[in-house]
Amino acid sequence: MTTTLHPNSIAPDQLATWRRQLDCSFASVQAVFVDCLHEAAQLLSPQGLDPYLNCARALGKMGRGAEPVLAFLQEWPQTAQHVGEESLTDVEALLWAMQKSPNSAAMAPLLNTLAAVARRLQGPDPLRRYLDVVRDVMARTTVSIHGRHTTFASPGLPMLLEHAPRLLDVLTVAGLARWADYGARHYQHHPDNQRAYFACQLPDSRAVLQRERHGTLLADVENQLGLTLHALWDHTVALQAYATGLGDGGTPAPWSTHHKDDVGSICLPDVYDDFSERSTDLPAVSGLNRYRVALAHIAAHRRWSSSLVADNLSPLQRLSIECLEDARIDHLLVRHYPGLHPLLLALHPRPVEGACDPQRFSGLRHRLAMLSRALLDPQHGYMDADLNACVVQFHSLLNGSPSSTQAMRTLALQYAARTRRQSDQLAHVYFTDTVVSYRDDNRHLWTFIEDGDEEESNAAPPPPPERETPGLPPRHYPEWDAPSQSYRPDWVSVYEALHPGGDASAIDALLAQHARLAHQLEKLLDLLKPQSRMRIRYQEEGSELDLDVALRALLDWRAGCTPDPRILMSHRPDARNIAVLVLLDLSQSLNDPVPNSHQTRLALGQQAVALLAWAMDRLGDPFALAGFHSNTRHDVRYLHIKGFSERWDEAPKARLAALQARYSTRMGAALRHAAHYLGTQKTDKKLLLVLTDGRPSDVDVNDEQALVHDARQAVQELAQHGMHAHCISLDPQADAYVHDIFGRHATVVDKVEQLPERLTRLFLSLTR
Repeated sequence: MTTTLHPNSIAPDQLATWRRQLDCSFASVQAVFVDCLHEAAQLLSPQGLDPYLNCARALGKMGRGAEPVLAFLQEWPQTAQHVGEESLTDVEALLWAMQKSPNSAAMAPLLNTLAAVARRLQGPDPLRRYLDVVRDVMARTTVSIHGRHTTFASPGLPMLLEHAPRLLDVLTVAGLARWADYGARHYQHHPDNQRAYFACQLPDSRAVLQRERHGTLLADVENQLGLTLHALWDHTVALQAYATGLGDGGTPAPWSTHHKDDVGSICLPDVYDDFSERSTDLPAVSGLNRYRVALAHIAAHRRWSSSLVADNLSPLQRLSIECLEDARIDHLLVRHYPGLHPLLLALHPRPVEGACDPQRFSGLRHRLAMLSRALLDPQHGYMDADLNACVVQFHSLLNGSPSSTQAMRTLALQYAARTRRQSDQLAHVYFTDTVVSYRDDNRHLWTFIEDGDEEESNAAPPPPPERETPGLPPRHYPEWDAPSQSYRPDWVSVYEALHPGGDASAIDALLAQHARLAHQLEKLLDLLKPQSRMRIRYQEEGSELDLDVALRALLDWRAGCTPDPRILMSHRPDARNIAVLVLLDLSQSLNDPVPNSHQTRLALGQQAVALLAWAMDRLGDPFALAGFHSNTRHDVRYLHIKGFSERWDEAPKARLAALQARYSTRMGAALRHAAHYLGTQKTDKKLLLVLTDGRPSDVDVNDEQALVHDARQAVQELAQHGMHAHCISLDPQADAYVHDIFGRHATVVDKVEQLPERLTRLFLSLTR
C-alpha cells in the first residue's frame, strides 16, 4: 500500500537529495523548487516523484532555458491528478519529438496549458489523443521548394496550444483533431493565416469550429423551432445565432429585437448542451428542449409583456421588475402548456438560502434568484419572511384580475424597498446559482426617454434621410475540398442582383436573324405540345364507364364476391411538367471573338439563349435565365435575367441584350445557388442547363483541379435533390474536364457558330 508524503514530513536531507536529482542551476527554478515539491508530495505518489524529477532534469538539459522546467514543475502534479501518473510517458515522448524538431519553442506553451487541458479530458486515453493532435500539427512543417524539402516551425502550433483549454470546452478531442487538421492543411503555406486560424480569428476557423461542436446546434434545429414558433404562437420570426464558448466574457442571454409593428428577430445561442443537475431528481433537458423553452419564454414576452419607461428607476428596481415579470411569463406559459413546468424547474437554479455572505458580497442577485425560484416552485422551502410575503402577493395578483406588466412593476418596487441593504452597493457580486439560462435579457421591456424629447414631442418629425436601397445580403455556400473529402463550410459568398436592362429590340432582331431555324423548330414544338388526354381509371365518379373494370366487377358480383365500385374513369390533359433554369457563364473569356467570324462568344450565346427562351415560351414551360461570374470566393455574382414568375416580354429581353462578361468562373457556387431557385418549382422534372466556355477557375485558386472537383460535387448534390444538370461547353478542349464534372450529361459544341441551333435542339431532345 502506497502512502502520500505530507509536506511537513519532508526532511531537509530529502529536499537536498531531490535538488541533486533535479540538477538544475536556474535561479528562477531554485526559487520555487521547495513550493513545487511540497505540492508534488501532496498530489503524487512516492513512486511518481522520481519520474517527475527525472523529466524536469531532462528538460533543464535541453538548452531551452528555465521556462519549460518551471512549467513542468508547476503543472504536472495537477495534470497527474486528472489523467494519471502513467501519462507522463506520453508527454515525455512528445517533448523529445519537439526538441528534435523546429518546434522546440512550443514546449513551454504545451506544458503551461497541460493541467487545464487535463481537467477537461479527465483520463489518460483522451490526453493521449490530444497529444496526437499536437503531433499531427507539428508534422505539417515540411514543404518542397524547387524540389528540395525545407522544414520550418509550425506557425499555428503555439496558438493551438494556447487556446486548447477553451477549444476543449466546446469540442471533443475528435472534433479538435478535425478542426486542427483543416487549419494545418489549408494554411500550410500561409503562416500568418495559419496563426489567425488557430487563434479563431478567421471566418472559416469559426465555421469549422461550429460544425464540430458538441451539443445541439441552432443551425440543425432551426426549421423545427420555426415550426414550433408558428404552430404554438402564430409567429413567423427570423431566428439568429450568436457565438458562445470562446469569448473571454460570460455567455450573453438570448434576446429579442422588436418594436411596435416591427417583427424583428429572436437571437439564441449557437449551441446548447444537454442540461442535467446531479443534485436533483429532475429529468435531464436535451439541447433541443432548451431551445424550445427559451423560444417559448421570448414568444410569451412578445405576447403578454408591455413596455415600461426605464428613466428614474435604479438598477436594483429594474432587476426586481424583470424578475417578477419573468416569473409572471413563466406562470402564463405553464397555464397554456403545463408540460413545460418540469423543464422550467429543471433549468431554473436552486439558490441556497444563506449562502451569500453580506459582509463580502452584494446579495442582490442572490435574493432575486431565490425569489424567482420560490415563485416557480411551491416546494421551495425558503424561510425569508419578505420573500414569502412577496410570493403570496404575486399569486393573488396572478389569480385575480388579469395580470399585467404594470402590476408586476408596482409589486417589484415594494419588494425592492423592503429588502434593500447597504451591502448591495459592494463591488463583489454573488453570482452562484443566479443565472436562469432560458430567460432573455429583457431589453424589450424598457423604453428610455432621452434629454429634450419632452420639449420636442410636439414638433413635426424631420423627413427621413434619402438613402440608397441596400442590396440583398450574401448567401454563403460550402465548397468541396477533394484532398480531405470534406466541405469548407460557408466558404463562398454569393451576391445576387437583377441584371441591368438594355435595348429589348436587339433580342427581337436576333430572333429575326434566325427566322428560318425558328420555322423548322416550330414543327418540332407542335409535336411536343400537350395535345392528348390522359385516362384516369378506377374512379367512383367519372365521365364514362371503364368497361374492363366494370366487367370484372360484374363477374365478382355473380360469383358472390364484393365487386369493386370504382368502375368509372375520367380524363385530364397530358401536360408537360418540367421547369428549366438556364445558367450562363459570364466570365471574361466570353469576350473573345469566334474564329472566322465578326462576333464574340457572348453575342452567339445571347442569340442561342434568345432562341431557346422563345422555344420554351412557345411550349409553356416555366423557365428562368441567370448568369454568373466571380472575383475570388468572397465575391461571386449571380445575375437574374428572367425569373420563373416573369413573362418572356420586354423586361427580360432588355436584360439579356445588356449582358456583359467579366472576371472568372467559380461554377460550383453558382450551381448551388441556381439549385436553390430551381428546387422551389413544383414540377416532376427540373432541368438545369449550363452554358459555359471554359474550365471552372478563379484568381484565388492555384490548383486548376480544385474547382473542377467542387463543380462535380455540386452536380452530384443536384442529382440527390432530383435536379438534372446538363452542360453545353464552347471550349474545344472541354473533353479534358467537362465529362469529369457532368459525366455523360455534357455536350461540346466545336463550331461555336452552330450554338443557337445546337442548344435549342438539345433542349427539345432532353424534354421530349
